[in-house]
Parts: sequence; structure tokens; C-alpha cells
Amino acid sequence: METNLSSLKKTARLAGFLYLIWVITGIYGMMYLPSKIIVKGDVVATANKILTNEFLFRTGIINDLFSATICVFMLLVLYRLFRHVNEGQAKLMVILFFLTLPVVFIMGAFNITTLMILKGEILKTFELSQRQDLAMLFLNINEYGTLTLQLFWGLWLIPFGQLVYKSGFIPRIIGVFLILNGVAYIIPSFTSLLFPNYQTLVSQFAMPFWILGEISITLWLLIKGVKNNISLIEKQ
Repeated sequence: METNLSSLKKTARLAGFLYLIWVITGIYGMMYLPSKIIVKGDVVATANKILTNEFLFRTGIINDLFSATICVFMLLVLYRLFRHVNEGQAKLMVILFFLTLPVVFIMGAFNITTLMILKGEILKTFELSQRQDLAMLFLNINEYGTLTLQLFWGLWLIPFGQLVYKSGFIPRIIGVFLILNGVAYIIPSFTSLLFPNYQTLVSQFAMPFWILGEISITLWLLIKGVKNNISLIEKQ
């Protein structure tokens, strides 16, 4: 199937741009924000930090919703880019990630509820300590929700990596990196549920693979787009 190289490059770079924004929102929501809000093992300190940094906490909610929205457009562009490689795998890639989006919106609702509880806007008859405990319950539910999301973040990368490997317009090694990246999400997800004491250790081993896969595909799509010598894409 003949494909216009210029159009293919534009699609690839748009995908890279959207992927970069999505990665940035992920770093903000999963790394920066918790470091400023959450005090591990201390309910009172966490509650006070949330109230003291209410605006920052609210930006986290907006960030998650914005991230989910960007993700929708990113997936559609990636589907357009890879559908001629293997349409079935491209659809599977999209479906696996779309399954995570309802969870993101539910978690956003839990975060809003957490803030309302801590501010005393609801459950006004509860004691302060009871409200703090209930707020932490919602935060803990969100933490386990993230572990579920992490499983699907890994699953969608496997067909994505296979598409990259087969495409011919992106180096095959990046496809291998993405598959390893997917496995590096899946294993810590199961470990955290089955062997929680080893969660931190396994995540530390997995982190380099997270960077290796998604950062490499983001940079390739954004900077290079596709190989210059590609003029034909065959449907696999």
C-alpha cells in the first residue's frame, strides 16, 4: 500500500508530541504531586498537607482528566499511524488502553470526594479523626486503582511494541524496548498485589525499562518521525 511519506511523518510527529505531553502529565501526577502531598503512614500529616496545598491537590485532579483526554487523541493518532501494519493489533492496542480511562475518571471523583471530606463539606457529623481516616481510605483506593492501571499500561505496550517492530519505519529495537517496558509494568503490578513487601524492590528494577521503552518511542516519533527511505507499508 503506497503511503505518502510526508503525511506519515506528520502523523508520527503528532503522535510523538501527544505522547510527550502525556508522559509529562504522568510524571506530574504520579511522581511530583505525591511527593508534595502524601506522607506515608501519617494520616494527620497527609490530611494537613492536602488542606494546606489545596490548589496543588486540585491541579492533580485536572492533570489526570487532561492526561486522559490527551491519551484519547494520542491513541487515535497511533491507530492511524499503525493500522496499515496490522489492523487487528492496532485495534487491540487502542482497546487495551481505552479500558483504563473509566478508572481514571472514577479516581478523579474519589479525589474530589477526599477533599470535600477533609474540608468538612460533607459528613459534617463525623469527628475530625473519622473524616481523616475516611479520606485516607479514598486515597488508598486510588493507590490500588493505580496498580490496576499499571497492569493495562503494560498490556497495551505489547501490541504497540509488536506494531513498531513490524512497521519498517521505526527501528525494531524500539519495538523490543516497548515490549520489555510492558512486561516491566505488568510484573510490579502483580507483585504489589501478591507480594506487597517486595513491591518497592521490583519497581526499582523495572524503572529503567519504563524509561527505555516509552521515552525512546516518544523521542523517535517527535524528532525523526519515520525513516526517510520508507515509501511502502505492507499490511501484515
